[in-house]
Amino acid sequence: MAEVYVSAVIDAPAGAVWGVIRDFNALPAWTPFVVESRIERNQPAAQVGCVRVFRLRDGGMIRERLLALSDYEFSMTYSILESPMAVEGYVATLRLLPVTQGNKAFAEWSASFRCAEAREGELVDHIGRNVFLAGLVALQRRPWPAA
Repeated sequence: MAEVYVSAVIDAPAGAVWGVIRDFNALPAWTPFVVESRIERNQPAAQVGCVRVFRLRDGGMIRERLLALSDYEFSMTYSILESPMAVEGYVATLRLLPVTQGNKAFAEWSASFRCAEAREGELVDHIGRNVFLAGLVALQRRPWPAA
């Protein structure tokens, strides 16, 4: 099983960052790689079980199901249903922890999945760098209101 883990400190309170990322349909608002997203069957974006379909900047389409969402733990877990990456059993979690010194947020994004052994290194690097890290860096660069 392949595993990816990326973390970063964001110079904003965890609650403020969570307010941006908790919307399962909001990837275009905070990531540089998603250009449009919608929730199938007009379900609420915070409803566990809802499915989002989004288009990547390179034209690829991905379908994901929301498996868990916790406002208390500032976390969401989701799975990939369809993707051009040829991964199976993909489950990812995006979670925030408050950093009390300086009122910042510690963000961690992790995933595990199965894929062809020959592609594992490539996919781990791609997801870690071009998805998880790119999203967290975009959050770091976002102009946050003063705490």
